[in-house]
Formats: sequence, C-alpha cells, structure tokens
Amino acid sequence: MPTDVHQHLWPKAFIDLLRTRTTAPRLDGWTLHLPGEPPYEVNPADHDIAARTRLARAEDGLDLALVSLSSPLGIEYLPPAEAQPLIDAFHDGALALPAPFGVWASAPLLAPDPEALARTLDRGCAGLQLPATALLDEAGWTHCAPLLQALAAADKPLFIHPGAAPPAPPGTPPWWPALVPYVHQMHASWYAFRAFGRPRHPHLRVCFAALAGLAPLHTERLAARGGGRGEIDFNAFYETSSYGTRAVDALARTTGIDVLVSGSDRPYAAPTTPDLGAEAATHALRTTNPSRLLKGATS
Repeated sequence: MPTDVHQHLWPKAFIDLLRTRTTAPRLDGWTLHLPGEPPYEVNPADHDIAARTRLARAEDGLDLALVSLSSPLGIEYLPPAEAQPLIDAFHDGALALPAPFGVWASAPLLAPDPEALARTLDRGCAGLQLPATALLDEAGWTHCAPLLQALAAADKPLFIHPGAAPPAPPGTPPWWPALVPYVHQMHASWYAFRAFGRPRHPHLRVCFAALAGLAPLHTERLAARGGGRGEIDFNAFYETSSYGTRAVDALARTTGIDVLVSGSDRPYAAPTTPDLGAEAATHALRTTNPSRLLKGATS
C-alpha cells in the first residue's frame, strides 16, 4: 500500500476558525500570520480537497496519505479554550476526507488529557503528532507521558514534527525557519528521545519528520563523547520530507533502510524518490516500512 506519512490539508471549518482569530496563528484572507515567521501567502489550491485527492491518487499513486495539523502553527500550545475548538475542527474535517487520506491526531499540551486523546484515536486516527518543541528534554517527555501512555495502549505510533519557530533575526531569508529552528528541533528531539523517551516508553513506535534533522549521522560523535552507539532501534522511523538521495542514502547507511518511510510534506514540498539504486528500496520506503510503523509489525 503506497503511503505518504506526512501531508497537510486544512478542512474548511478549520480555515474559518483561523480567520476569526485576531492574534497569531491567524489567517487574513489567505495570508497566514505566525509569531516566528514572515507572513505566508497560502495557495488556496493547496487546501482544495477535490484537487488534493486527485493529486494523491493520480500523480503520487498513493493508497494512503496521512494529514496532520501543522505544528509550526503553535495551536497545541494555545490556552485550552482556544486550542480545543481548532483541533476539533481539524479532526472533524480531516476524518471526513475521502480516500486516500488518513489523519494524525493532535492534542492540546498545556493540560494534556489522555482520556480525550484515547477517544480521538478511537475515531480512526493513525496515531498522534506532537511538536518536537514538546519533546526536547526530560521534562518534556515527562509532561507528555500521559498522552504517550494512551497512545501505547492503543498500539498506535507517535509522529514528531517541527513545532513553532522563535522570531527570526531581522533580515533573515524566508527559508530560515525551515533550515535552522526546524532542523535544530528535530535534532534535539531525537537525542532527547534516545536519552529519556525510549527508556520511558520501550515499545512505542516513533516516527521523526525530516529524517530527525539528520541527528543519527552524529552517532560517531556521540560515541566519542561517551554516549555509546547502541543497536538500531527498529521501532524508531525516519520520514524523508524535503530530503533527496544524498541525505536519505547517508541515513540509510547509518540506521538501515528498514526504518526509513516516505513523506512529502505536501503542500510545502513535493515528494521525491531517492535514487538508491534498487526498486526494492523505493518499495520499502513507500510500502513495507510504513506498514510496520502504522500496524506495529516488528522487524
């Protein structure tokens, strides 16, 4: 079943709520305002459900495309009275999307509610997305533990996605958030997972967006500083969005091909097919490995 584990598609009710807001995150027409980024002109076609359905089926050849609330919006960290209506509108609309779309759940983080998450997962969500900013240290993994315990009880995976970026220094180019704070967040969350998350949740399946900011490539330095190399964690997966052949090949040489999964980050990036020299590798990224991530099969 060809799968893209990382897409974003905003339902109409969610868009309408963003337009009612007077502070970021908010939409002014189709202009998105976020605290740490310059205004972004959203293309309405990117959130046209019929067009995106045709794209997923005809162009991308997918049987499953998982959409999620984009964590850089910062909605999970809004006061619960503001966050919950937005998250509910996203869940309601996303769960009503036609095939091939599936949904990652989201949850407010100022007051985690594992019972509410369990009910959301029971509605058919593939797993839970959390922003990397929530999981940068031991305190973050402790704070999110009730949600992760509910996730583990449902035998569903965690998807770690970049969170909101801090305000960029004056004069920085528009690509700065994607290349600096997003990558740093993913890098830090991977090491925090290794140090604090995996010991606390030994069987949880976890998928890191954007190849975890290439954090696993630094394990030689980790070993040199006393952190040890450790065995490959076959329940920790790495999603490929925005990276091509060189980065995917380098990570595959470090972690093995069995834990890499295909993701595009549509509509912010187009899917790529890394040239790994074998059709079997592409099949693993798009079909075999996502099935292990989502269904819990072990290597």
